[in-house]
Amino acid sequence: MRSRQSGWRFAIKVIMDRAAAGIGLILLSPMVFLVSITILLFMGRPAFFFQWRPGRWARPFRVVKFRTMTDARGPDGELLPSAQRINPLGRFLRATSLDEIPQLWNVLRGDLSLVGPRPLRMRYLERYTPEQARRHEVLPGITGWAQINGRNAISWEDKFELDVWYVDQWSLRLDLRILLTTVLKVLRREGIAPRGQATVSEFLGSANTSGRDGGGNAARVD
Repeated sequence: MRSRQSGWRFAIKVIMDRAAAGIGLILLSPMVFLVSITILLFMGRPAFFFQWRPGRWARPFRVVKFRTMTDARGPDGELLPSAQRINPLGRFLRATSLDEIPQLWNVLRGDLSLVGPRPLRMRYLERYTPEQARRHEVLPGITGWAQINGRNAISWEDKFELDVWYVDQWSLRLDLRILLTTVLKVLRREGIAPRGQATVSEFLGSANTSGRDGGGNAARVD
């Protein structure tokens, strides 16, 4: 199946992505250094969070973010639930989206775009419906259509429906619209987490969630 992201328009998208990422990394390098030192002081090592995520056509890549959770463990030695491991620094990094800055490295490498469906966990691949899986027909992104239309305050099914809409409607103009709206959303700190929750619940599959946000234990998925 031919993806809408092809031809000269897609080439322009990739060039613009990498140019913006390179410039961004240079300009934000003092911020990266400052945040890294702050994390090391208040949460210890490591300063960065790495995880395998599916890229375009579900090819895996290692996403990098600033760490926002501690390694606090219970008496049994197991990690505490995610909500209990987020300290004030982690909440601040998420609320301001500063934890996303290192992903510019992924954009520079070509793993990510500035705009596209958010890359989620590898284990979710087998839980998507065929229609939901179409979100992988385009490059994943740091921000996307679902992020400016609810982000983590909407259900998984609604997110995936918005992702597929983006796949079918993609254009350079739409990407620009999403980027500009993202700036406003970040400043307003909207949709960071579902109401009453510190993190997003794990996606267990549409058949199990019955159109809701999904059950299971809260986990870092955004």
